[in-house]
Amino acid sequence: MEEDVATGAARGAIPELVGDEIVRRRILEFLGCSGASLAGATAVHIVRTDSENPSQPDRFGLDSLDDLLAEGAGLSRSLYDTRSVLVHLDIEYVNHDDPAAAFTDPWRAFRLQEPVVAAVEELLADWRIRPLHLVTGQGHHFVWRFPRESELARRIGHLEPAADNGGGDPIFANLGLLAEHIGHRVLEATRSVEVPVEITAVQVPPGAAGGRELVSVDLSEYGDPLEARGIRIPFTRYLKPWSSGIARRCGVEGQIRPCHCIPLHEMDVAQALKVRQDAADIAALARRCVAEIPDEAAGTARLFEEYLESPLRAFHRRFYECTHDPPEDWPATYGRTPLEDLPGCVRRILRGPNELLLKPSGMRMVTRVLLAKGWHPRHIAGLVRSKFEDPAYGWGGHWHGYNPGFRADFYVRLFAGQIEVGLDELGDFSCPEQSAEGFCWPDAPPCDLVPLRDALLRSRRQRRQGKTSPPNCSET
Repeated sequence: MEEDVATGAARGAIPELVGDEIVRRRILEFLGCSGASLAGATAVHIVRTDSENPSQPDRFGLDSLDDLLAEGAGLSRSLYDTRSVLVHLDIEYVNHDDPAAAFTDPWRAFRLQEPVVAAVEELLADWRIRPLHLVTGQGHHFVWRFPRESELARRIGHLEPAADNGGGDPIFANLGLLAEHIGHRVLEATRSVEVPVEITAVQVPPGAAGGRELVSVDLSEYGDPLEARGIRIPFTRYLKPWSSGIARRCGVEGQIRPCHCIPLHEMDVAQALKVRQDAADIAALARRCVAEIPDEAAGTARLFEEYLESPLRAFHRRFYECTHDPPEDWPATYGRTPLEDLPGCVRRILRGPNELLLKPSGMRMVTRVLLAKGWHPRHIAGLVRSKFEDPAYGWGGHWHGYNPGFRADFYVRLFAGQIEVGLDELGDFSCPEQSAEGFCWPDAPPCDLVPLRDALLRSRRQRRQGKTSPPNCSET
């Protein structure tokens, strides 16, 4: 272990844990096994989580588990489960100026997450959901499930037939709507905390500590097909600082201690940060906790009923009342969007979507500006999709295993919904703030975002007063 710390590499497995039958049993529980063998597991595959390219993970059959554990790999299980629908909520600290901060100073990174985690726990308690709570390298995972063959699953699957993620699983496609509702409730409960709390890792202005740091309620997995995503397996290694190159790029290889993902059981976070680094403590934890994902169907049903009565649900109905223009019409519709009428920052994003439009902040900027121009949000998503599917932008194999239309719908819906219900008051929708966030370029023509912000706020206020209607499907 000391060599790992000194070199900043996490090479090889920890023999005490690989050979521990109780640790292995806990891992099998998380995979949906009922006994000490992989027979009957409900997970479909396992994933080498901390691969060099996280968007194209290495998938393996469950029979590769022991070899991967012996190798010391960081592992996830498939989010897809043959018997259950898994619900996963990911909270993590993000620092855009110091990507290694969560690993070099985990005590501070986890302290900043405390009010967000407390809000999540209180909300889940209100719905009477008791999740499996995991501590990872830079945050928290809350995981629970409900039966795939159930009335609740059927009702969720029929929420929005148009919410097709291309993966053939309408339940998961619509589960993202409920996850978004959870995100809204968390944002409502954490308006006055030390650092910004955002859904996904958007750019934020520098804070009191000088960096662009935030706590992310990361719902990004709900913007992809079910088969594309996984959940970290407890009692396996967390190797992201090394595999991603963060430790090397930041020059902190020797300052980060390797750790494991562990359940938060009968201890506080400060204790967990110590336990997750010590093989003997991790093995002892495995003997007094379980890692089975709990069935919380009744609580999820209460969450579902609350969502149905929410302002967000009303927005989702309006979002899906439209469809994207058909691809054969794009040259005459989305392809003729008058970019010269848009601010220079948005023109740059739309003309260079590969990388800029892949970033949540780029998607948010396009959504805000086009909403201010009177576009229906589903047509904004259609425009984004047309960029994602245009081979002229050099996507190569980027979209292999993913669905560009569903990804576009997810992010535009996410950002437009926050504006519509009043969670996003557009406080950073100005040129100075966007410059501080890194989305204003020195060579861009001069512009002023404030009139667009005022128009967006004014149209929302008028809709609430019943003076105007939301954009209709013909408005692009």
